[in-house]
Amino acid sequence: MIRLIPGQLINYSKLIIHQVYCLQRRQVAKFSGQTYTELIKENTLETRDHLTPEISLRLITPRSRLWTAREHQLPFPDPFWAFYWPGGQILTRYLLDHPSVVNGKCIVDIGSGCGASAIAAKISGASKVTANDTDKVAVEAIALNAEINQVDLNTSTENLIGKCQDEWDVVLLGDMFYDDNFADVIGSWVPELSERGKTILIGDPGRYSFERHPLKNNLCRIYKHKLPENCLKENNGMTHGFVWKYCPRE
Repeated sequence: MIRLIPGQLINYSKLIIHQVYCLQRRQVAKFSGQTYTELIKENTLETRDHLTPEISLRLITPRSRLWTAREHQLPFPDPFWAFYWPGGQILTRYLLDHPSVVNGKCIVDIGSGCGASAIAAKISGASKVTANDTDKVAVEAIALNAEINQVDLNTSTENLIGKCQDEWDVVLLGDMFYDDNFADVIGSWVPELSERGKTILIGDPGRYSFERHPLKNNLCRIYKHKLPENCLKENNGMTHGFVWKYCPRE
């Protein structure tokens, strides 16, 4: 599957894992004189121009020199974390508007990206928050964004999908239904989490892989919000974001 990021095409296909690995090795070698934190600061801009202006995030924006960069010009591979995806924006907005959902609870944010939802959970009073992303650069970006917003988070690069920890109360899934194969992986995991007593919240802007997935038959829509203008331009055809809660039918 090809997924469009402004200025470049990113290929999710498992068939190119080896090529991505080799690219990463070359990029790391090319910029080996700088840490990931330094590279993130150098190549992103701090912005509040999104659906959750209470939170400041370091992102690749139209004013960033990487906005139109090609893959070989990037200092890190596949910087999904540097974009605030609409499903993540809507889920984060929901948490800020409804802090009681996470207040005093243990939260895990899967595929955390820039860390916005995890940060919102902590701002809203969560007792413990883990921002989970298998991309180690994303985890560095999350740490930077947490520092900017003066919150303390735990981070993890472990692949937690398919697993369940007793301490979790709420599992956040922002914009995770981006292709059919991954939607199936998430879709089979969500009922298992629910059986263990976890609350699962999903943020999605109406992606095709989500809308047609059987899991949706057991979801309750709990929030809807119009996407901001810049998000509309970057995600053609999407106008609103939605938050869903897993509510299995008896």
